[in-house]
Amino acid sequence: MNDLRISLRLTFILIVLFGLVYPVFIWAVGRIAPNAADGFPIKVHGSVVGYENIGEKFTDDKYFWGRPSAVDYNAAASGGSNQGPTNPDHIAAVKARIDSFMVHNAGVQPGDIPTDLVTASGSGLDPHISPQSARIQIARIARVRGLSETRLRSLVDEHIEHPIFGFFGTERVNVLKLNIALDELK
Repeated sequence: MNDLRISLRLTFILIVLFGLVYPVFIWAVGRIAPNAADGFPIKVHGSVVGYENIGEKFTDDKYFWGRPSAVDYNAAASGGSNQGPTNPDHIAAVKARIDSFMVHNAGVQPGDIPTDLVTASGSGLDPHISPQSARIQIARIARVRGLSETRLRSLVDEHIEHPIFGFFGTERVNVLKLNIALDELK
């Protein structure tokens, strides 16, 4: 009987600790964090158009394309395909992405396409691409929009995010922010 009381007491303590105290603590940390855990919304003319940390689907030739997504950019279903590099389905998907990219970007050789443009990230929601991935798309966007490649190259360079403290991470470009700036070009 004594063991039963100890077990019940421990169960009650753990329910309170992990069912109430911990969730309230995490909620409070989210409230005091930058942007109050709202996902870093990006607003244009007062309206939320997306989120800084969640990838968006861009397929129109007049926009920079982001990384492919195994979950079709569904933030509620974050995840990768879990297919290894030798999986026939993965190889076929990457080949199809390369073929599609080459159709839309005349003159690009398959070996020149950065891997982040043809492989999905682990979360399927990566909002960034490498500067090389942005630069390889400049010719297509310049042609479709009637803009100079020099101006687009400058726009890409202005949107490169550098590694934190100069060495944590790699250079990257937020695709949504870049496309918003692209739409604002005159």
